[in-house]
Formats: sequence, C-alpha cells, structure tokens
Amino acid sequence: MKEIKKTAIVNSLATALYIIAVGAFMYFGSIVKLGRVNTILAPIALLLLFVFSAALIGFLIFGKPAQMYVDGKKKEALSLLTHTLISFSIITFIFLIILIIFTR
Repeated sequence: MKEIKKTAIVNSLATALYIIAVGAFMYFGSIVKLGRVNTILAPIALLLLFVFSAALIGFLIFGKPAQMYVDGKKKEALSLLTHTLISFSIITFIFLIILIIFTR
C-alpha cells in the first residue's frame, strides 16, 4: 500500500509540474508576443501541444493503473487510480487557494 501511495504522489506531482511548465510557457510566450504573426503554424503548434498533453497526462494518471488492471491486479489498480486522483485534486485545490489569495 505504501508503494501505491508513493507512486500516486509522484504521478500527481509530475502531472502538476508538466501543467505548470506548459502554463508558464503560454504565459511568458504571450508576453513576448510569441505566435502573434498571421501564420498557420500557431494553431497547429497549439493543437500538437494539446494532443501531446492529453497523451502524457493520460499516461501519467491512467497508464500504470491500466497496466495493473490488465495484469489482474484490479484492487491495486483501482487503489492507485484513486490515490492519484485524490493527491492531484489536493494539488489542484492548493493552487486554487493560492490563486484566490493572490488575486485579492
């Protein structure tokens, strides 16, 4: 059970760090006017980033539980998925609180 909780926290933190990196890139990219030229490349790049993000986050959150489920470890798979979602929701809640505090 301890290994499941550790894996869940690592996956949640990796997901949060990736989201922070993409958010920072988008924020600072808009400051330096990245992608403000009328070109087809900007929407293509954003769609590529969106699809890559969906695949990566899907892998980080659902990859290991799906593998465990297929291997017959159904109870452990559901436990890992539950712990991952709970820890990620705690991270999300913390960021929402920080957002509320800093936007006053």
